Amino acid sequence: MNFLPIIKQLARAYQEFEGYSSTHIRGLGLLPVQFDVIATLANQPPMSFKQLGEKTLISKSSLTGVVGRMVQKGLIATQENPDDARSHLLKLTAKGQKIFEQVFPEHLKHLEAAFQKLSKKQMKEIEESLKTLKSIFIS
Repeated sequence: MNFLPIIKQLARAYQEFEGYSSTHIRGLGLLPVQFDVIATLANQPPMSFKQLGEKTLISKSSLTGVVGRMVQKGLIATQENPDDARSHLLKLTAKGQKIFEQVFPEHLKHLEAAFQKLSKKQMKEIEESLKTLKSIFIS
């Protein structure tokens, strides 16, 4: 069971990253799930709930509520899906796009401040290690 330290460090790294990232996002006036949705919908053609769920880290059950509240706030608009009358497509409104344009670059700068502590070589090694780790779980 020499893999347990890897699992522990991976979980701790994710927890620390999530704390660092979400604290900043909240300071910008968004919830992390809202940021995830806005960043996913930005500069994309309208997409279905299913597509949005596949591209975000939000569970399907949570996504419905998150999207509903964002529609009420005027950040997301829904439109009928011309390919499937049973579903709707989601897109950012002008207000949602404006928030994206304000918040996304600022958050990238915040993340960059942390990642600048790594050399280019270290970043490449971490990226390759994470790809390798991911690949062992794909069946």
